[in-house]
Amino acid sequence: MNKLFFKLLVLLMSLSLIGIILVQVYWFNTSFKNNDEQFKFHVKQVIGNVADKLQKREAYGFYDKYNHIKDSTGKIPQKNDLLEFYYVQKNARTNKTIIYSNSIISEDYDISSTFLDKKLDSVKFKNFNSKRVTEVYNNNNIDNSSVQQSSMPDVKIEKSGNLDVLDNAQFEIFYKDISSAMPLDERVSVEILRKFLKEELEEYGVKTRFEFGIYSNGLATKIKSDGFRYDKNVTYSIPVFTDNDGNNKYQLLVTFPHKKKFLLSELIGITVLSIIFTLIIIIAYSSALNQLIRQRHISEIKTDFINNMTHEFKTPIATINLALDAIKNPKIIEDKEKVFRYLQMIKDENKRMHAQVENVLRISKLEKKELNISKESTDVQGIINDAIEHVNLILEDRQGTITTHFQANRTSVLLNEVYFTNVVVNILENAIKYSPDIPVIEVFTENIKDIIIIKIKDNGIGMSKVAQKRVFEKFYREHTGDLHNVKGHGLGLAYVKRIVDDHNGQVYVESEKGKGSTFIIKLPLIN
Repeated sequence: MNKLFFKLLVLLMSLSLIGIILVQVYWFNTSFKNNDEQFKFHVKQVIGNVADKLQKREAYGFYDKYNHIKDSTGKIPQKNDLLEFYYVQKNARTNKTIIYSNSIISEDYDISSTFLDKKLDSVKFKNFNSKRVTEVYNNNNIDNSSVQQSSMPDVKIEKSGNLDVLDNAQFEIFYKDISSAMPLDERVSVEILRKFLKEELEEYGVKTRFEFGIYSNGLATKIKSDGFRYDKNVTYSIPVFTDNDGNNKYQLLVTFPHKKKFLLSELIGITVLSIIFTLIIIIAYSSALNQLIRQRHISEIKTDFINNMTHEFKTPIATINLALDAIKNPKIIEDKEKVFRYLQMIKDENKRMHAQVENVLRISKLEKKELNISKESTDVQGIINDAIEHVNLILEDRQGTITTHFQANRTSVLLNEVYFTNVVVNILENAIKYSPDIPVIEVFTENIKDIIIIKIKDNGIGMSKVAQKRVFEKFYREHTGDLHNVKGHGLGLAYVKRIVDDHNGQVYVESEKGKGSTFIIKLPLIN
């Protein structure tokens, strides 16, 4: 995969993910603000309704007392005519006269003030009535004075009743003047105020804890809930008990200590779903990115593997071609000793290529679990000695040495002799190959509880921390570019890992760059 295209793809995916997260954050912030505005609107409606209820409750209370006083005095009210209105209409054609009169009468009640707990001699109440009369005269030859004094109308209609508009206006002025002089705790109680607030808040769906209080000219009064604490961010206010002059002595304050929690609770469902889907997207993004990086890395490893495999096959193929060309030479073909020598070279190189192919196929079978490994009780230290014999010729060629330090007393393990020999041989061959100087190898064994530990230590080039974590992966080799001074395909240690795992063991490496490596194998002993 082109590196530039890969980086561009990763950048686009990252920007898309960041964009999705920012959109989610913006949506949440906007929804929270909208909920806050809606909450504020509902609370304003609630406290406005409660203020009206308090005013009406007080008015109804005074109205009941007013009617009770008026009905129970037994006194005849003093009547005064406030206004009398006349309207006369004459019809010359029909000789008919219509006279309409409307009188507004004030009834005064002089009553003891004890009914209202006032320390005065008396309180005056007024009641307004209207008397309406319509008279019809068929004889037109009359004047207004004769009508009023002696004439009897042919038709007379009388109507009377209260003037509600004047009564209400007079009553409102009257009760507001009286109530404004009363103490606040006689006008409203904590229980009544709590009841009104609770009813209104439930009706508007504001189901969260609230506290309340009434302030007088900016100072707290006794009419407040136990937990009321003023906080300008979560407190709402409205004037109550307005007097006749429009002055507001009292303010009703309602605070919501858990406002933020309530607003968040309304978003919790959709927010949780949003977070879940965002996490799914992040996980999918991470997985896709990991797969892309892995595929890219595998592609690089396979390219390196093919290059190394080509190099490994190129040498034996060239050797075989040279040997065949030599055999074709008439001088050589007559010399049986040289022919046999060249044929042996061809056989050895063919065997070498076959071994490389078998190594690849063996790994493939191990991955597919198609390789059946039969195990039996075997002396591990004997297997190690056999493996050392296998690499002796290579070691002698490099003038290297292998020293054994067998300290394990119990060495019987259930294993496959052939495959485990290959494991030790692979590690020893790597120790020789990756030693730039004369190879010096040490092999240790020891027992810890029911485990035998095998350590193979070399004085090679060592490996980085990253390589130590990935050295047992198939095809993995520390990147060397086009250098082929150390041959291999990255399959040997992958094979080692598979075989050790199949024997219920563990294998890992301890290494430091430039100071050699130590491969450690742990196998369970036979009890």
